[in-house]
Amino acid sequence: MAYDWITLTTDYGLADGFVAACRGVIARTAPQAQVIDISHAVPPQDVRRGAAVLAQNVPYMPPCVHLAVVDPGVGTARRGIVVVAKEGVLVGPDNGLLLPAADALGGVEAAFELVAEEYRLTTVSHTFHGRDIFAPAAAHLTLGVEPSAFGPELDPVALVHLPDPQVVIANQKLTSEVLAVDHFGNVQLAATVRDIIATGLLLPGASVRVKVGMHTVDATVGRTFDDVEPGEALVYVDSAGHVAVAVNQGFASSLLMVNQRTAIAEIER
Repeated sequence: MAYDWITLTTDYGLADGFVAACRGVIARTAPQAQVIDISHAVPPQDVRRGAAVLAQNVPYMPPCVHLAVVDPGVGTARRGIVVVAKEGVLVGPDNGLLLPAADALGGVEAAFELVAEEYRLTTVSHTFHGRDIFAPAAAHLTLGVEPSAFGPELDPVALVHLPDPQVVIANQKLTSEVLAVDHFGNVQLAATVRDIIATGLLLPGASVRVKVGMHTVDATVGRTFDDVEPGEALVYVDSAGHVAVAVNQGFASSLLMVNQRTAIAEIER
């Protein structure tokens, strides 16, 4: 099956030429393919954040090849893979990055290891597989090369899975791993609306206390930022269906001093 689109998600940033190199390889191999940049601002080497960004956005993309590179194990024995999902194909490292997105696309149907030399660059760097292996593979997939042509089939169960993020609801308290902090300083938790819908903890208008480490803020449960006054904190369900903390016209991340990938938030009345 040929595709018209490739999405690109990385932790490369835009200060260097890494993204341009990947896009250039795609253009040289499959000039008909159009590229949608999901994000290049994933925190460096933060596989969990990259997986979340990818999974939260792929349902809104056209049928396409999803190329994702957040790859702290580049050059090691970790595998490069092609994952076939019900509603798309994903290319990247076998480190857990792709599987949440594959689930969002209907689930893994097959997986293959990227070993065929004819679908990579002639010279492969030990530290830039995004350019030399993953981008060429994604480009060839758009041309109709079958996923099985890239290498041996893999058992989907044997692929690397990220550990489930911590989410605990007990005694009218929600304890959840912080999943992300966005550009606006909103703090997204791993907990979703499904985790709290039956608890009665986060009823609109309720007053709650949010704690991350030694930092605590009082907040109101609401639906929109304007449900609280400027400078006040809000707990809400964000556009991805996750519980989040915001400050109207401010930065919840600054109030709570969320600056660690492994931060844990507690919300209680």
